[in-house]
Amino acid sequence: MLPFRSLKDSSGDRGSLTVFVAVFCVTLFVLIGLVVDTGRAISARSVAMSEAQQAARAGAGQVSVGALRSGQIEVDPVGAVNASEKYLESVGQTGWASVVGATVTVHVETEEPTVILGIVGINHIRISVSASATDLHGVTEED
Repeated sequence: MLPFRSLKDSSGDRGSLTVFVAVFCVTLFVLIGLVVDTGRAISARSVAMSEAQQAARAGAGQVSVGALRSGQIEVDPVGAVNASEKYLESVGQTGWASVVGATVTVHVETEEPTVILGIVGINHIRISVSASATDLHGVTEED
């Protein structure tokens, strides 16, 4: 038969459940923070990508007047960069544009503030996206 242990003899385990609950609650809170703040960052990345794509399209639509007069269709690099950056400014994004040939590439960088992870020292999540658009004209494929 096993000897009977009284509750007074279990002093070595005193408070162990409290520590477990405290660690579990902190871990659960951090996981909830990861889910909430990562979801917000993914949403902000989607918005930034959409705005970068639209800025690239705005830039790719800037046709060189001088090239048109000579019978060619080319993107005006200065006009494309200006149109892209003007669009980014109008939607409140920061970024830059570049032109290579007929392709306009727009880079957008932004930060999304965290809601919950700020408690553990992560105050924002950086987001960086790039989008390109190419000016096409005429018939590009057969029906």
